[in-house]
Amino acid sequence: MDSTYFTAYNTCDMNTQADILAEDIEFYHDQGGLATSKQEILESIEKNICNKVTRVLVEGSFEVHEIKGYGAVALGLHKFNNNHEPDAIPKPSKFIGVWTHQDNKWQMSRIISLH
Repeated sequence: MDSTYFTAYNTCDMNTQADILAEDIEFYHDQGGLATSKQEILESIEKNICNKVTRVLVEGSFEVHEIKGYGAVALGLHKFNNNHEPDAIPKPSKFIGVWTHQDNKWQMSRIISLH
């Protein structure tokens, strides 16, 4: 699901992103603070990320841990390439995603992004 979400993120597929993000999303960003409006998060991604930034998972860093009866926690390192500065070297940063699994559907309900 991480791959599915970030393929949509990297290609600006807003419909897939909207489907994967839970209605009660909480996005904790160490620099931007807490965001809880799904609509505002999607609008921010469309305005600030689409065609500007590409997320790349750091190979070998990804972990997934089941949360019995709820879903899973995914964590690892990723980098964000600035598409307008191709020579810039991005620094890896940590992420944590809490995924719910209900009615045979996976959704991200909590995101923690640490730079």
